[in-house]
Amino acid sequence: MNTLTPLTPAPVANPAIRPELSDALRTAVAEKAAAAQQHLSAAVREFGSGVVFANSLGAEDVVLTDLIHRAHLPIAAFLLDTGRLPAETYTLLAELEARYHVRLALYFPAAASVEAYVREHGINAFHESVELRKACCQVRKLEPLARALDGKRAWITGLRAAQSSTRSALAAREHDPVHHLVKFNPLAEWSETEVWAYIRAHDVPYNALHEQRYPSIGCTPCTRAITRGEDIRAGRWWWEDATTKECGLHARKN
Repeated sequence: MNTLTPLTPAPVANPAIRPELSDALRTAVAEKAAAAQQHLSAAVREFGSGVVFANSLGAEDVVLTDLIHRAHLPIAAFLLDTGRLPAETYTLLAELEARYHVRLALYFPAAASVEAYVREHGINAFHESVELRKACCQVRKLEPLARALDGKRAWITGLRAAQSSTRSALAAREHDPVHHLVKFNPLAEWSETEVWAYIRAHDVPYNALHEQRYPSIGCTPCTRAITRGEDIRAGRWWWEDATTKECGLHARKN
């Protein structure tokens, strides 16, 4: 079997995105939302305009978008547009901008770098090895991220400790050893259920691909739906070992 062919998810509704909103769950989410807003407010107090929100438009990031809006926090957001994002992601971008009256700054990869990579390795060379996949991420994500963070003192992400084995030690506040900034992860201790409970409780817009069992959404050729029982990050770079499934945006060591 060709391991690079995305698996077809079971043709059933995705229950993970529709948790039962019990009183206990609502209370837990309200408490965590208040704690997250405290982290966001602390970032603004300490770093002012030097803090920026890296918004990938995932479920966690739409929660943060809503929390920032509700608290009226002056936190600018940006999106890394790799040039290979799903159409559903752009639809959500437009919806969020209209809903919250914001404009995300878009950072694109350098055209010459993309052309050179494709010319040398091929349009889908990232399937051939971890090294070539990371080289593609370097061109399409890491270099634009460096530009987005240039001159900043801190950045905010939607990372959660429960997302994967590579993020299990995640803290709400940590040092970014690559960009030499403070990194805030306000949802570090949230569960997937709590994320979706917040989205449902506050009617927050989200990516339509989540309805098709895409819990983690990146570039189109590097993202697939997951099947029942799979890890939520299984659909990202599914042809690789789980311990290599990071693009480098959130490197924890030099």
